[in-house]
Amino acid sequence: MKEFNNHTFIICAYKESQYLEECIKSVLNQTVKSNIVMSTSTKNEFIEKMSEKYNIPLFINNGEKGIGQDWNFGVSKAKTDYVTIAHQDDIYKKNYLENIVNNLEKGNDFVIAFTDYRELKNGIEIPLTTNLKIKKMLLFPLRIFKKSKFIRKRCLSLGSVICCPSVTINKKLTGENPYKTELKCDLDWDTWDKMSKYDEKFLYIPQELMLHRIHEESETSNLIQNNTRLEEDLLMLKRYWPEQIAKFIMKFYKKAIKTNKI
Repeated sequence: MKEFNNHTFIICAYKESQYLEECIKSVLNQTVKSNIVMSTSTKNEFIEKMSEKYNIPLFINNGEKGIGQDWNFGVSKAKTDYVTIAHQDDIYKKNYLENIVNNLEKGNDFVIAFTDYRELKNGIEIPLTTNLKIKKMLLFPLRIFKKSKFIRKRCLSLGSVICCPSVTINKKLTGENPYKTELKCDLDWDTWDKMSKYDEKFLYIPQELMLHRIHEESETSNLIQNNTRLEEDLLMLKRYWPEQIAKFIMKFYKKAIKTNKI
């Protein structure tokens, strides 16, 4: 079994998710083995038992709370240069890390590497939605222009096209607090915008190497429900476009968000 000791999966656990164990198994079953740790800001018996069952070190965030803060806390516990924040509800296909490592071995270093993904609803992998097809089209230029800051900005100017849990971060470049924390929902989009200014590559791997679960208990679903998502989407779009154009794009965004409903 091939190993890559310079990478860590950080499994971010929250409360008592029924999907946590499935996520753990998908990380353990990678064709390339690396380091695995778990972090949480909601310490409880369920998470502790999962940690003990699979012999995964568990770190407790007793400091500042929040999604971005929890992710940054997890990153700070990795002793490796490359880090993947694994969201507890999602599943990684067994060759996810293998594809990242293959690119590194070919000299394709990066500030972030990320892949395509599919969605899970009610435990079933569903066909590509219109939303995901659009994301693939928007990301296509990054397959060619890996170092172009202009192309990165254009891709990000039309939406949060990079799937957060599919991202592997190069901590050598980003430091131990890579994620921006001002926003609640679009903090990942905000973070990729910050990283788009780096000289190093955005390495896009156009393969569907993970499954993102859509369900009622997810934080994304909660933020959509109370309109936080829409407010922050408009805020981000206005960073790239005049207000009237940003509002026009939002009309399409509202339709796309409906795919996040169960």
